[in-house]
Amino acid sequence: MTTKQIDRSALVRRAMLEVVADRGLHGASMSLIAKQAGVATGTAYVHYDSKEDLVVETFLEVKAKLAAAGLDGVDISAEPRQVFGSIWRNCHDHLAADPATARFLLQVEASPLKKATHDAVADNDPLRQAAQAIAPVLVDLPLDVLYDLSLGAAVRLVASGTELDPDDLDLLIEACWRAVHPS
Repeated sequence: MTTKQIDRSALVRRAMLEVVADRGLHGASMSLIAKQAGVATGTAYVHYDSKEDLVVETFLEVKAKLAAAGLDGVDISAEPRQVFGSIWRNCHDHLAADPATARFLLQVEASPLKKATHDAVADNDPLRQAAQAIAPVLVDLPLDVLYDLSLGAAVRLVASGTELDPDDLDLLIEACWRAVHPS
């Protein structure tokens, strides 16, 4: 007889995401996160040395899922405008399916942990690699600025609860493209 093993570290990461999305980083104590995950506080510390470690690990997981969704079905060798639009829409749709993820990303992006989280994901981020593939046709700005002008708009849109019809989403994607592509 086999019993299914519960991935408590995954429960803790999801709880971190939800608590931060609802209460912000400062409102996310390890005891509250553990309670949300349905585990003892000590269990959370078995898997993560600190709240900061948990934020970084949760961010890595969120970014990996976002990258997989963003790149799903995208031909990176296609025309850059098409690549951009496909990635943008995929990311938007992925976030719209779980708005807490978008709110979590906004909290981390606006926190002192931004650098640590970005450094942790830097070399293994497929979205960053895709951006670098089309970078030669983009305006010459730091990658963080390009992100804010493009995918950052999708994150903020979903995090705010704003829903646009497909035609307005197309207009927004085009506006983001114009923001990062020299005319």
